[in-house]
Amino acid sequence: MNYEFCIRTDPGLARENNEDSVTFEEATRLAILADGMGGYNAGEIASGMATTFIKSELGRWLSQAGRQANAREVRRAMEICVDNANRSIFNAANSNPQYSGMGTTLVVGVFQDGRLMLGHIGDSRCYRLRAGELAQITKDHSLLQEQMDAGLITPEQAAVSTNKNLVTRALGVEDAVLLEVNEHRVEPGDIYLMCSDGLSDMVDDHGIAAILRDEGTLEDKVGRLVDAANANGGRDNISVLLAQADLEAKKKGLISRLLGK
Repeated sequence: MNYEFCIRTDPGLARENNEDSVTFEEATRLAILADGMGGYNAGEIASGMATTFIKSELGRWLSQAGRQANAREVRRAMEICVDNANRSIFNAANSNPQYSGMGTTLVVGVFQDGRLMLGHIGDSRCYRLRAGELAQITKDHSLLQEQMDAGLITPEQAAVSTNKNLVTRALGVEDAVLLEVNEHRVEPGDIYLMCSDGLSDMVDDHGIAAILRDEGTLEDKVGRLVDAANANGGRDNISVLLAQADLEAKKKGLISRLLGK
């Protein structure tokens, strides 16, 4: 299975700085997205530390282990790298008053031929478009999700709630955090979307699916997703990562090549 990746991040219309961080490593098929939180610039520090640390450490392990590493080994490597990143962010927050309380959400995926090992913390999400049908394949670690699970509110009520940004799990806030990891089967033609809540809060699933279904390159689609979020208000930073699976290698666009360096 071959994979094509493309990313874009945008500050949105309401914020001056961008506390999101998104990256991928084509050689190891590693994709990472983080949405930081905290005081002035602290969220930007936390998300940047998360993506840089995990890309370096997990990417190194993947390059050494090769694509033949089994699911258990990949899961364990992800957990160890995320735990180390969590401790680094937590220690930085506790040693620098300016960064006190900083943290970040996280989505991290390792694509291996017909398998995706997907980990996440917080309310940044991963969706999958398969045969024209969009499915959210991560479950938010948030107060709203817990209230929906308990039957206290409906999804419709959650969509207009003022408590959208209250996460129940974040990287770097405590000395330990649980990474939720799930294995997914990948089929040719699948498109995977990782995003911060700056997209998912501004564009509903129907709108996301419509853009992903349309003709065009991955570069076209990431641009249209960001534009749609801004057109609907752009109240937060917007980050998008698309990964498309195919049996045959595609000629990569200039943007994908540049961002993959």
